[in-house]
Amino acid sequence: MSGPMRGVRVLEVAQWTFVPAAGAVLADWGADVIKVEHPQTGDSQRGLRQLGHITIEGDRNPVMEHANRGKRSVALDMSTPDGHQLLMDIARTSDVFLTNFLPDARKKLGIDVDDLRTVNPDIIYARGSAYGPLGPDAGTGGYDMTGFWSRAGGALGSTPSDMDGVVPQPGPAYGDSIGGMTIAGGIAAALFERERTGLARVVDISLLGVGVWASGVAVNAALASGEPWIANPAGANVAPNNPLVGFYRTADGRFLSLSMLQGFRYFGEFCTRVGLPELAEDGRFASHELLARNAADAITALRTAIAAEPLGHWRTALDGFAGQWAAVQNTAEVALDPQVRANGNIVTVEDADRGECYELVASPVMFDEASPRLTPMPEFAAHTEELILELGGDWDRILALKESGAIA
Repeated sequence: MSGPMRGVRVLEVAQWTFVPAAGAVLADWGADVIKVEHPQTGDSQRGLRQLGHITIEGDRNPVMEHANRGKRSVALDMSTPDGHQLLMDIARTSDVFLTNFLPDARKKLGIDVDDLRTVNPDIIYARGSAYGPLGPDAGTGGYDMTGFWSRAGGALGSTPSDMDGVVPQPGPAYGDSIGGMTIAGGIAAALFERERTGLARVVDISLLGVGVWASGVAVNAALASGEPWIANPAGANVAPNNPLVGFYRTADGRFLSLSMLQGFRYFGEFCTRVGLPELAEDGRFASHELLARNAADAITALRTAIAAEPLGHWRTALDGFAGQWAAVQNTAEVALDPQVRANGNIVTVEDADRGECYELVASPVMFDEASPRLTPMPEFAAHTEELILELGGDWDRILALKESGAIA
C-alpha cells in the first residue's frame, strides 16, 4: 500500500475497537498491519450484528470494517509453544507491536515488553488500556463508555443540567475511535524518534487519558476554580450573553447551531438574513456591550423568526454567510454531506474477492490532499499460510503447525 507508513510492519494482538482502530489508521497510512486472532474464536466482534436499534444483515460488519480494514489476518494460538514461536518470528520482522491485552494476560502469554524486546530490541511496543499503565487501576479492564466517557467527565459534561439521567456516547465506539487515532499518532512519533536516534519507546495510551484530554478545557477550568463544568439546560439553549452562540429550533423540529464568538460582528447581517433587519438597527444592540446586556431580547426575537421556517429554508438563507453556523445533522445526512465527500472522509472500498464495492469512513488525516485508499477487512485467518511462507517457512511447517493446533 502507498502512504507515509509504507514499509512499516505492525503486529497487532488486540480485539474490539480501541486498539484495532489504531491499526486501521496505520493501515490507511500504508503500514502492513498483521492482525493476530485466536484460531477458534477470532476477534470477538466478528459476530456482532446488532448496533443499537440497527440490525446488520448480510456479510457486512461495520464495526469490524471500521477497525480492521486493510489488515492481514493470521490465526494462531499464542498460548501453545509453536504458536508463540510463530508470533515471535513475526515480531522479529515487525516495527511495532500493538496490544490491548491486560498486564496479567501479557505476562502469562509471554508477550510483554521484555519478551518482544528479547527477539527484537528495536520494536516499538504500544499498549492501549482503559486506565493507563500506572496507579491502582492499571490492571483493570474497561470500554470507552466507562474509561473515556463516564470517568473522564465527558458524560456529565454533555448532560443538560436539567436532565434526569446521563447522556450516552453519540454512537458505537465513539471514544474508541478517537483513542485509536491518538494511539496511531503516538506510534508515528515513536517511529520518528527511532529513525532519528535509534531509541525504541514503549507507548501507552488509555481511554481515560484520551477522555481527560478531550474534556481538557473544562478540566483545566476545574483545576483553576475548583468548580465542575455544568452543561446548559436541555432544548434549544443559547449562550446568555451572546445570541449567536447556541441552538435554535426550526419549524420542522430540526436545529441550527450557531458559534459566532464575535457575536456583534455578525449580528447585523444575520438578522437581515433571517428576516429581521430592524433588529440590526435597534439601539439595544448597537454595540458589543449592549448586545451582551440585552441578549435575552435578541434571543427571543431570533427564536420566533427561526422557528417559522424549516431547516431547508435556513440552509438556503444562510448560504454564503461569513458567520460560523451549521445544521445539526444526523448520521445519515453526514454520510451524504458533499463537504464530507469532497474531503475524502468517506471512500469507496473495492472488494475484488466478492466482486463488490461499498463505502467506509476513512481516517481523517489527508496527505497531499488525497484521501487514503482503503482495502477490505481480512477474512478470518486469510493470510496465515501466506505470512509463514513470507517468513521463510514451508508447507511442512504449515502442516505441522496445523496438526499441533497452533494455527487455524
